Amino acid sequence: MSLRAAIFGGLIGVIVAGPAQAQDPRRPAVGGIGSPLDAMIFYVARGADGACGPGCSEWIAAEGTVQWDTHKRLIAILDRQADRKLPVIIHAWGESNLNVATSLGRILRDRGIDTTAGTTEVEACKEKSEADCFALKRPGGPLDARVRLTDTLCDLACVLTLAGGVHRTLPAGTRMVLSGMSIHNRLAPNVSEERRQGLTVLFGDQFRHYLKDMGVDPELLDIVDRNSQTRRPTEMPPSEWIRLHIVTSAAL
Repeated sequence: MSLRAAIFGGLIGVIVAGPAQAQDPRRPAVGGIGSPLDAMIFYVARGADGACGPGCSEWIAAEGTVQWDTHKRLIAILDRQADRKLPVIIHAWGESNLNVATSLGRILRDRGIDTTAGTTEVEACKEKSEADCFALKRPGGPLDARVRLTDTLCDLACVLTLAGGVHRTLPAGTRMVLSGMSIHNRLAPNVSEERRQGLTVLFGDQFRHYLKDMGVDPELLDIVDRNSQTRRPTEMPPSEWIRLHIVTSAAL
């Protein structure tokens, strides 16, 4: 999976490599011009009592790659649920926009929303193609579903979005894997080394301010910076989630 933080209309950004999830190429694009096929969507899901935590049976599924316009879709679904504060369950993958991930977090904090990670499995999608399943989800639900909490993976885009939650949890057994970052231009591949270095410092400062505002220890970005140098990911154990205040409680 990789992550990208945008600037200047989403053209220049920071990317970080990580695990990818294969997508059916027939899944339509949901975003604007240049948005990939797996851009993040949001929809309301509902299950049995306790499906998304104690006393919780409805949630907002956040599913896909955080892209330059993802915050607009989050605002839209939260506005439609203005009388309720449904928790958001994050399933992020792909080359996501880190600057937008922090925007998602700020929106969630402003709205007083709780966050966690997991995979939403929609009942009506059984034996359907990715394209048909996507067509069911895109209107926004509600859809009957369950949350699969096993094999949950939370990368940096997931962590930055998660950080916006008022209450933040991760399922037991979650793997939090952080990679390094590098600068990327969405439309033109070449970025000068001087500009690359300057933007790396700028983005790093922005992300540290964001984490501090959200109550997360900015040391998290020190780990990401080291990974950029070593080109090796770091898997964060649950003890570190708690120490760095990434979560407010250890398990869903």
